[in-house]
Amino acid sequence: MSLIKKIKQLFADNTIKDQLSTKRMMGPNRFSFVGVRTVGILFDASNTEDYELVKRYVVYLREHAKKVKVIGYFSSKEIPAFTYSKLEYDFFSSKETNWFGKPTTHIIDNFIEENYDLLIDLNIHDHFSLKYISALSKAKFKVGKYKEDDENIYDMMIDADNTQTLKYFLRQVDTYISMMNKPEVSLN
Repeated sequence: MSLIKKIKQLFADNTIKDQLSTKRMMGPNRFSFVGVRTVGILFDASNTEDYELVKRYVVYLREHAKKVKVIGYFSSKEIPAFTYSKLEYDFFSSKETNWFGKPTTHIIDNFIEENYDLLIDLNIHDHFSLKYISALSKAKFKVGKYKEDDENIYDMMIDADNTQTLKYFLRQVDTYISMMNKPEVSLN
């Protein structure tokens, strides 16, 4: 990693830590997927297969009476023509971030301010822009990829190495979220 990249990364990580210390106090958090009404999803939309997978997952969530809002990120400077903002989808590109990756659009500000019951961060490639949104989101329960440095961001982290696909990670997210709904069995 070049010196400039290291400096950017250090500055970016410190920005999140500073803003988290004033925004979010972690504590015990009860969660039940059955009680979730609103879901925010973050993902890297650069891969067409991943985009299609997220679209299918949104349909699945809507079939379970969840209101869903999705933010897709493109690491390129332009958003491809095949994507366009719809009611539940918005997109942004690296062109809409500052020099260290902080998103600078009002769409992101609105997403961060929304009190989603559940935020699912599908950021398997560790894009700072998506991590920033997750960190500052006012969501009540946040799920993301396990990374030791991100323990203060998420309520539940799922360990998935970088060799895995979004499909694998999403399957893990869905499995663990559904496990949290099962009533405890009494041995008495």
